[in-house]
Amino acid sequence: MKAKPNRGKGYTAGNSCITEVVANNKPTKCLHDPGAFCSCFGKSFLKTCVPNFKDHLLPIDGIKLNISSSQMKALGIFETNIIFPHINGNLRITVEFVVIESCSSTHFILGNDYLIMYGIYLHNNKDRYFTIGDNKHQKFAFLPFKRQIKVIKVAAVNLELEIFKSEQLNEAEISLHLTDNQENELSALLYDHKGEFASDKEPLGEIIGYEVDIILDIERPYLSQPHMLTLLLDGGSNPTWSQVGANWPCHIIYGQLTPFGCSMALTP
Repeated sequence: MKAKPNRGKGYTAGNSCITEVVANNKPTKCLHDPGAFCSCFGKSFLKTCVPNFKDHLLPIDGIKLNISSSQMKALGIFETNIIFPHINGNLRITVEFVVIESCSSTHFILGNDYLIMYGIYLHNNKDRYFTIGDNKHQKFAFLPFKRQIKVIKVAAVNLELEIFKSEQLNEAEISLHLTDNQENELSALLYDHKGEFASDKEPLGEIIGYEVDIILDIERPYLSQPHMLTLLLDGGSNPTWSQVGANWPCHIIYGQLTPFGCSMALTP
């Protein structure tokens, strides 16, 4: 029995259940998975081993595979021999694997079906190993587990920028030729100059040089009403105006002849 890890480090006690095997005259890896209902592997992995695998598939009917509540599509059954190498003599078994359409595994997955069929037992003692069948003295080793923790860098999220993009740029037409980085840079640039955008409080924004000053008053000049003037004839060639200020610059918009002269409507 191994020593108990410190608090919060329980996950470090886990180890690998992957071993080296030979299949189709090629060295590869096999995962012993007692939690798997059946032995299987992905289509992409099989293509690397047997490019023309579709010609060797056996039909499969009436099986539904689910992983984490997601249904997997089974393409067929692929039968192959797996050899477990050992210094005291190799051991070969024949396994029918279910080929799955979208499985991303990079090795064989030996499920609970064939672990039981061939009597494969996993021993989790201090020296981890597995045995096959009744020969408990022939111990097969697992590959050493290399613990790798992938560090994912998460960029800081500018909450105000995200709100600006959702409210101000939600109807903006951005070129589809821009990369994600270019689109983010453009959004950041627009956010830095968001004061220039029109808003409820600033209908014209803060663009310098385009201010409009509007003053409402009732002082002159403003458009005046037309003046009715009457031109009297004194019997000579010189007419006289009957209204003071008739010498203003004006335009005739209406005229009517009378027995004493003519009446006209003038506007400045």
